[in-house]
Amino acid sequence: MAAVDQETAEIRAPEKLIELRSALDDLVREGHVGQRDAEDILIAPRSQKQLQMHPLEVIADRELDDRLIDGGAIDLEMLTQWLCDASGQPGVRIDPLKVNVNKSTEVMSYAFAQRHNILAIDVRDDVVVIASAQPFMYQWEGMLTQTLRGRRIERVVTNPADLARYTLEFYSTARSVAKASAEGLHLSHVTNFEQMLELGQLKSPEANDAHIVNIVDWLLQYAFDQRASDIHIEPRREKGHVRFRIDGVMHPVYDLPPAVSAAVVSRLKILGRMDVAEKRKPQDGRLKTKSPEGSEIELRLSTLPTAFGEKLVMRIFDPDVLLRSFKDLGLTGDDHTQWQSMIHESNGIVLVTGPTGSGKTTTLYSTLKQLATPQVNVCTIEDPIEMVEPAFNQMQVQPNIEVTFASGVRALLRQDPDIIMIGEVRDLETAEIAIQAALTGHLVLSTLHTNDAPSAITRLLDLGVPAYLIKETVLGVMAQRLVRTLCPHCKEQASVDLEAWSLLMKPFKAKPPRHLYTPVGCLECRDTGYLGRMGLYEILPMSESIKELTTSEADISRLRRRGLKDGMRTLRLAGAQKVGAGLTTIAEVLRVAPLSQSE
Repeated sequence: MAAVDQETAEIRAPEKLIELRSALDDLVREGHVGQRDAEDILIAPRSQKQLQMHPLEVIADRELDDRLIDGGAIDLEMLTQWLCDASGQPGVRIDPLKVNVNKSTEVMSYAFAQRHNILAIDVRDDVVVIASAQPFMYQWEGMLTQTLRGRRIERVVTNPADLARYTLEFYSTARSVAKASAEGLHLSHVTNFEQMLELGQLKSPEANDAHIVNIVDWLLQYAFDQRASDIHIEPRREKGHVRFRIDGVMHPVYDLPPAVSAAVVSRLKILGRMDVAEKRKPQDGRLKTKSPEGSEIELRLSTLPTAFGEKLVMRIFDPDVLLRSFKDLGLTGDDHTQWQSMIHESNGIVLVTGPTGSGKTTTLYSTLKQLATPQVNVCTIEDPIEMVEPAFNQMQVQPNIEVTFASGVRALLRQDPDIIMIGEVRDLETAEIAIQAALTGHLVLSTLHTNDAPSAITRLLDLGVPAYLIKETVLGVMAQRLVRTLCPHCKEQASVDLEAWSLLMKPFKAKPPRHLYTPVGCLECRDTGYLGRMGLYEILPMSESIKELTTSEADISRLRRRGLKDGMRTLRLAGAQKVGAGLTTIAEVLRVAPLSQSE
């Protein structure tokens, strides 16, 4: 291996460190940058921070136009690609979720990585992929080869800002985990009981920091940066797994030693005002912190005792979702018109149905945010309160002191409300009190766990609600699901799979569109082909014809057929519309939407 490296070194050009002047000279010679602009950059005073930056970052900060490309910009992405072309090395954008941080940081020391401006981003049995922003420097290859035990080096070029950031993050976290594991995890110093957790800046791996605090800070900031909706810390026999849920899909993030995993859970339990000594029963807690951009974010914490210790799940509630329009949520056209018609009634019950994680809470919060004007009193009873919103009066269910949904609504009815949101109708008592609220002139919004909209009526009947009260109070039902949306940066047209289209539309007959879009994968979507999620909606207004079928012996199939005749679109039909519009795929809709039983 060393002989091959020596032979390669002999045919390479001499080593060249990319410096500001030489980079600008090359850009001017190639016509990307004007001579005057280059001179201005060279003579401009630089701050201490800029003196430590890569030369391409300094050039990108000037936000110049690319003189060779109409409308092109001299930004860091362009300059990184320019560096790839000049060196003949492939370019890679570092996706931290695809880097095994444990293996990456074991390849070389932090000092070595920092000195040579390199980072191992993929470590396999036969090859180690090394990212660099100095592609013309080779000396480190020979030194590193001696420690790789026969594995060859594969070089790639990456964005210098990403390289600096992830080098610091990976080594800081790895060192904190190692130190915490080695020092016996004395957590007596963790005494912050403030509701607001101020996340600190990651320190150099050489700094003397509070290791568990550093790990927790990194974990939360990492989750916010990756758009995660949930953080899972899962204990196992040999290690603790950390995983993020992003766009509904789980992604492995990091493996922690068991003791470190338990200490991280303890730290988060303290911050969430939970009983850190109680590990035998489930607990719930809350935590408020800030995203890297400075916006407040709420986290709901839940622990569960498992065979190997406490499992902790943190659900992340971004308050920005309350500012999203119904169009952003995917509720458009006739569905939006029908929904607006139902929620603007002065009294009655509006139900949202769907499984856990289908976006019901987001829909209800967005609706309440729209309805909560200064002229009305909006009250909620939730289990638990998922997002704190100043425009609402929110109350949490506490069964240990006999505050249930039913007793909570009774209390709310004495608070002069106009609109009441009940987190979930779980039993007959709650259903009866919701009906009482609707009959006494209040608008009630709530959720049910059913597969589709017509099933909500039979579910209420199963709970024991008389049919005449359902007809008198229920305004309508909306079932929903979340599907991943195609990444707009890389989706491509594709021919229609007629068999899949037929399965999607079953039992309905509809002409397929001329073409569909298929996921491809790019840097923006982490090669998944999907970026973000949107809702599919099935709305069943309580029309006169539906009321006629709402009897104690109501048949779900007849209700569904009547709803379709009245204009209701099933979840799959709603999905087919999104597929035809190029927003998602047939496979996504089939994955989340139940098959209609209308036949």
